[in-house]
Amino acid sequence: MLVLVTATFLLAGFVKGVIGMGLPTVAVGVLGLVMAPAEAAALMVIPSLSTNAWQALLGPFLAGLVRRFGSMLLGICAGAWLVGWVAPPVDANVATAALGAVLAAYVLVGRYGPAFEIPPASQRWLSPCVGLATGALTAVTGVFVMPAVPYLQRLALGRDELVQALGLTFLVATAALGLSLPATMARIMSSSGHLPLAALMAALAGMWLGQLVRRWISPRVFRACFFWGLLALGIHLTVRGLWH
Repeated sequence: MLVLVTATFLLAGFVKGVIGMGLPTVAVGVLGLVMAPAEAAALMVIPSLSTNAWQALLGPFLAGLVRRFGSMLLGICAGAWLVGWVAPPVDANVATAALGAVLAAYVLVGRYGPAFEIPPASQRWLSPCVGLATGALTAVTGVFVMPAVPYLQRLALGRDELVQALGLTFLVATAALGLSLPATMARIMSSSGHLPLAALMAALAGMWLGQLVRRWISPRVFRACFFWGLLALGIHLTVRGLWH
């Protein structure tokens, strides 16, 4: 398990280093093959917090992003906590199938979704709705890309502002996820204390390697390979969850 966790987070960190996102998607998706999504999500919390804190907090747009997307961030927290604390536990097979479906949907929307911008008037009511949906899916699957990432990508944000907005969203979602899974996190920390440390070190090493490789490989080509791999993984997890 130590070797698998280390290799998984090395790969996940590498992906984030190259394209600026994807650590939780890859980590939870791959670990979901051998453990429940909630346990994979708990292992992902510390590496994700560490990498996204840097991405979210070091930049000139933080105050403006908090004001603009405060309702979405609160919605993420509310959705994750309601599902994690109030809703009855989700069957592991259902959670696995849901994780696969979210990964597949993310790929299809990211690769083939229509290009359009959301007008400012619609963002006032859409932001909290997107936050609630993202938080709820995060609590079930451990992946917080849907629908927050496609939503942010369709707003009139500059490149650097979008990167910082994604980091802020991921940071809040990770913290909300960790607080919504206290029992699972406590069990992992007490029984396998070395695994979170290994995951953190591997993620940081992978991210550093990915940033180096970014200079030599086209992000567009790598993103295409990344999406196709996620689609195959998502289909496999969905079929496995439904089959069982």
